[in-house]
Amino acid sequence: MFTGIIVATGRVTAIAETGGDLELAIEAAGLDFGRIAVGDSISVQGVCLTVTRMRELTFYADVSRETMARTTLGGLRPGSRVNLEPSLRAGDALGGHWVSGHVDAVGTLRAIVQDGRSWRLGFELPAALMRFVAAKGSICVDGVSLTVNNVGGRRFDVNIIPHTHQVTTLGELKVDDGVNIEIDVIARYLERLMAKNEEQG
Repeated sequence: MFTGIIVATGRVTAIAETGGDLELAIEAAGLDFGRIAVGDSISVQGVCLTVTRMRELTFYADVSRETMARTTLGGLRPGSRVNLEPSLRAGDALGGHWVSGHVDAVGTLRAIVQDGRSWRLGFELPAALMRFVAAKGSICVDGVSLTVNNVGGRRFDVNIIPHTHQVTTLGELKVDDGVNIEIDVIARYLERLMAKNEEQG
């Protein structure tokens, strides 16, 4: 599990084919490699990946072609900047919300508006996911825990404060860019429970 609080950003240094899958090499000087071991999970742009090996300040992770096709990881190139968060450990502060690292869909950025010192970003989602998005609820965008400000039709808005704009990849987004979206896991479980109750009459 993760919290959606980005610890550092890294750079993709290489993408290599490995037995039908792909291996990402990510240089991450901002991570504490003393707390990372082979087999650990790291959220990369909101996608849970497993560390397969490490060398100096670089970690490696295998990614299936299915994951590359169904998330924005397929658009990564050497030099791409990525949001990073190691998995939550017992005793760690929960500063954002519960995030699994399992992307529900790729959303699309449709609007960027300056809002005081912040930026209001408007994203479009597949219609089937909008029932899980609520104003003042939580949502994860490229691994970043955010609060939803507005919901309408197939779109929702969030505000990005200057700190988040600077220390995550959200500040680099342009209109029509794709982003990895994970809905609030609590909303999904509530929807499932309600559907089960309706089935039982």
